Amino acid sequence: MTEPAIVLVWENFGPIHSDRCDAVAKLIGKQRKVFGLELASSSAMYEWRSESGAEYQKQTLFHNNSIDKVPLFKKAWKLLRACWSHRPADFFFCHYEEPFIFLTAVVLRLTGSRVFIMNDSKYDDYPRNLAREIVKSIFYRPYNGAIASGTRAADYFRFLGMPESRILLNYDTLSTDRIRRSAGIAKAPGGTPFEARHFTIVSRMVPKKNISMALKAYAIYHAQASRPRQLHLCGSGPLETPLRAEVAALGLEKFVLFHGFLQIEDVCPILGRTLALLLPSTQEQFGNVVIEAQAMGLPVILSENCGARDLLVRSGVNGFVIEPDNPAGLAYFMGLIDQDENLWRRMSEATEKFSTLGDASLFAAAVATLAGSRPANSLPLIAMPKSSAD
Repeated sequence: MTEPAIVLVWENFGPIHSDRCDAVAKLIGKQRKVFGLELASSSAMYEWRSESGAEYQKQTLFHNNSIDKVPLFKKAWKLLRACWSHRPADFFFCHYEEPFIFLTAVVLRLTGSRVFIMNDSKYDDYPRNLAREIVKSIFYRPYNGAIASGTRAADYFRFLGMPESRILLNYDTLSTDRIRRSAGIAKAPGGTPFEARHFTIVSRMVPKKNISMALKAYAIYHAQASRPRQLHLCGSGPLETPLRAEVAALGLEKFVLFHGFLQIEDVCPILGRTLALLLPSTQEQFGNVVIEAQAMGLPVILSENCGARDLLVRSGVNGFVIEPDNPAGLAYFMGLIDQDENLWRRMSEATEKFSTLGDASLFAAAVATLAGSRPANSLPLIAMPKSSAD
């Protein structure tokens, strides 16, 4: 009997999604076919190019269109037909909140397929409403199991009624090897000399990314540093013009560089020349850029709101955790890393063991476990690296 296929469904395939599909295919592709099902060839939120990997087969439902522009019935019908054509299969969905995803999952489950959900939402992302959470729990009912990004995301799955035994971690992952190849430079603490490095933010320019606070922190750091390092901003969005005006008002035009939106292969060389990544978001389900930074050996200064801190950052070990409304705290840690090369090198070296937790191979292992292609007890999915003080 043919083993069921694995079908992974996302709205739009950026590099991170392609990395995950490739990793699944590398792990179990000899036993089971692996398909990536892309709802639309473009995204209303992200500007990345739609990608296809080398190890899996990709299918796009709507070309030259974002999924938001497609009528509900058309989305539901085309998705169900595409999924049906791959049966027998185990299906892994994102975007649980979309009615057409919910309807497709219900039909597949009622007709004998196993369906799983992938998500990185946390309870503390924003204020919750009880009635809305009750409705949301209904939207999770069709699923046989879940892959969460971190411990807070797993807790939220449990809050919404998913049994703990059916929740695995390591949803938000990517190919760390690809990041290192794209950078074209040795990862820290090698490569670019300590004194030639700068600070970097990689982010959409929207309110929740809290870039204005980071600029205030940078202004404090700049006023205190004898030889302040530059701040590089990679990203675009509706706040780009106000942020440029804020930089000008602070008199920092020569020190803050706006790169605009860059594809990941263009971001990687910038990370290769970076001292530390800054991610001060007020709301951040995860923060995949943390994985990219750690792949290049970088310490990270991020807010406590970021889901990535659950698995990837230990304050004082491989980075620092701040409050998102504390520019003085962010400035202090920027100055600390700027002035102390031994501290920076120690943190950079400590990042190595954490970077493995962001690799797509762990996502593949979670998929294989839920799909029954790998024993659950063979995977250290929740194990955390220990600091030298533990």
